[in-house]
Amino acid sequence: MVAKNSILILAAGKGTRMKSNLPKPLHAVCGFPILAHILKAAQVLNPAAIGVVIGHGAEQVKQIVLEQKSTWGITAPVEFFVQTELSGSGSAVKAALPFLQKHDNVMILNGDTPLLKAETLERMYADFEAKKAGALVLAVKVPNPFGYGRIVRDAQNQFEKIVEEADADAKTKQIDEINSGMYVFNSAALVRALGQLKPQGPKHEYYLTDTLSLIKQAGQPAVVFTTQDYTQALGVNSRAQLAEAAQIMRARINQYHMDNGVTLINPQDTYIDAGVQIGADTVIASGCYLLGNTQIGSNCTLESSVYINNSIIHNDVTLKLGTYIEESEVAETCQLGPYAHLRPKSVLKKGAKVGNFSEIKKAVIGEGSKVNHLSYIGDTQMGAGVNVGAGTITCNYDGKNKHTTVIEDHVFVGSNVNFVAPVTVHEYAKIGAGSTITKEVAAQGLAIARSRQVVLEKKGVKKEHD
Repeated sequence: MVAKNSILILAAGKGTRMKSNLPKPLHAVCGFPILAHILKAAQVLNPAAIGVVIGHGAEQVKQIVLEQKSTWGITAPVEFFVQTELSGSGSAVKAALPFLQKHDNVMILNGDTPLLKAETLERMYADFEAKKAGALVLAVKVPNPFGYGRIVRDAQNQFEKIVEEADADAKTKQIDEINSGMYVFNSAALVRALGQLKPQGPKHEYYLTDTLSLIKQAGQPAVVFTTQDYTQALGVNSRAQLAEAAQIMRARINQYHMDNGVTLINPQDTYIDAGVQIGADTVIASGCYLLGNTQIGSNCTLESSVYINNSIIHNDVTLKLGTYIEESEVAETCQLGPYAHLRPKSVLKKGAKVGNFSEIKKAVIGEGSKVNHLSYIGDTQMGAGVNVGAGTITCNYDGKNKHTTVIEDHVFVGSNVNFVAPVTVHEYAKIGAGSTITKEVAAQGLAIARSRQVVLEKKGVKKEHD
């Protein structure tokens, strides 16, 4: 019979040093909440279930997880347990006793360690099973162990006990191998040990760490699993630590993309979220922000200070300096910028161009069409081969409702034209510069809608020009 392995995440802490109304597990690191990173790593193990112990902001944490778990790729059942007794890590785990009793083994993780890697968790479970252990602790060696529980080994270099900082003597404080706060337990052994815990330390807390010694005393092996990458155990308890975690994760992300054929001109100044996908031979200059679930194809060029959020960019696209794209799709061989802006629900078809200081909002720009200069195109369906002159505006809002402008294939729009929606311009029509178009324009028609020019000469004589 295959053992039912589960994962329990302790995420009840208030995070006082964050000085935030947002619960600590929901603060973002590279595009995902801290808790999401841990859940995603846990899911790789395909656990029978994932339990989450919550406390501060419990309902908000629960709501976000349940709403977003599918988008995070979490398919395992997620159960929540509220910690009401705030008296140490032992009481946090006791809050989830019904969860422990349903599974053969349980991995316990901290809810503030977004840098934890899934492969480390896999190796922890494999080592636990290979050694038929009752308990396993993940240990790391850190440059400065102050504040952490120390791993104390016996004469045979095996696990003896964990000593918290507050209880450590001078000799123990010299140990640089520390407890990460992450474990694997035989669930039945853990439940028994939890029942034997006694309050410890100046705060009279129940230490989960004491359960390892109790399990060892009961005759089951308690073992240490060590990883060389101590950053995986770094917890986030302050804004400074949040920034540190983001910096480390960003370096990992950037290295991954470079290893897969992406050129980053200045990796230290390139910000790529964990959910972003990028194709090979794409070149990204410094100062770019690629956020959310953005997808970028192959052979693209992103000049400096490009911002893309939750958008799809296909192959062979050029994004010039300062281009800003959100929740939009750009087809292959398109060119944007400098300083072009795509607002949500914009679509550029193959080979389209949007130039400097032009803004597109909830519009389709057809194949090969050009909106090159200083224009606003909103709520518009534009066909192929359209040329839009500088200063063109679709007047889509009447004060109460938004209306659609339709510009069919191969229309030529002169400079400084206003389209007062709803209005349709049919294929191959031409619109004279400076026109305000309020009525339908027939196919191949020429529309000119200007007021008559008036010139006042010195003697006050008025001349009108047709």
